[in-house]
Amino acid sequence: MGRHVERVEASDAWYLKGGLTDTALAAAVHGRRLTALRRIGKLLLLDTDGPTLGLRFGMTGRLLVDGVPGVEELQHASVRDVPAWDRLVLGFVEGGELRVRDPRRLGGVILDPDEAALGVDAAGVRPAQLRDALAGSTAPLKARLMDQARLAGVGNLIADEVLYRAALDPARPAGSLGPKEVRRLHRHLRSTIDDLLSRGGSHLGDLIPSRGPGGTCPRDGTPLVRRTVGGRTTWSCPRHQR
Repeated sequence: MGRHVERVEASDAWYLKGGLTDTALAAAVHGRRLTALRRIGKLLLLDTDGPTLGLRFGMTGRLLVDGVPGVEELQHASVRDVPAWDRLVLGFVEGGELRVRDPRRLGGVILDPDEAALGVDAAGVRPAQLRDALAGSTAPLKARLMDQARLAGVGNLIADEVLYRAALDPARPAGSLGPKEVRRLHRHLRSTIDDLLSRGGSHLGDLIPSRGPGGTCPRDGTPLVRRTVGGRTTWSCPRHQR
C-alpha cells in the first residue's frame, strides 16, 4: 500500500473482464497510489486514489508481491515460474511489483467492479442474514449457498464441506430449513471457513480425501453419493446428511 503505479502489463485480453482493454486499464491506474486492500467473497479489491481494481483468482491464480507468493502451493495448479502465466503486472515508482499468475486462466481482472451485485461475505455473515438468504427459496440448498449474489465466497468444495459438517442434504430446498437447522448451518459455515483458512485452503477439508469414487463418509463409513446439484458435482453422505 502507498506505492504508485508506473507500469501496467496485461497482454491477455481474455483475462480482462467487462469490456476492459489493456490500454484502458493502463490509462486508468497509471500514476495512481494504492490506498487500501479489501475482499468480498472471492473478489480481492485493490483501491487506488482513483478507480478500484478487482481481482479473481479462480482455482489456479496466485498473487505475488515483490516476488513473494501469497500462497505457496495450489492443488490444481503448477507453481513453476513461467512468465507467460502472468496475466497482470503492476510495476511501482517506488520499486517492486505486483503480479497475478494464473496458469489455467480461471480468474480475471475487472475495473470498478459492481460490489452491490455481491451478497454478504460468507466469512462474516450473521444468522439473520443467512436466514434471509435462504428464506422462501425452492433452489437446492447447495446452489443457494453458492449464489454469489446472496452469499459471497462459498465455492464448490466449501459448500460440500459445510453441508457435510452441518449434516444437511445439499439437494434439500433451501427454504425448507427450520430455525434450528439455519442456526446449525450458520455455526458450521463460519467455523468451516475459519478452519479451512487456517489449514491453507478449501481443498484441505475433512471430506475432501473421500470425495471421489469409492469414497466413504469420514463420520460413519457410509458410501458417499455423487450427484449434480446446482450444476456442480456434489458428494454427500446419504445417512447423516438429511
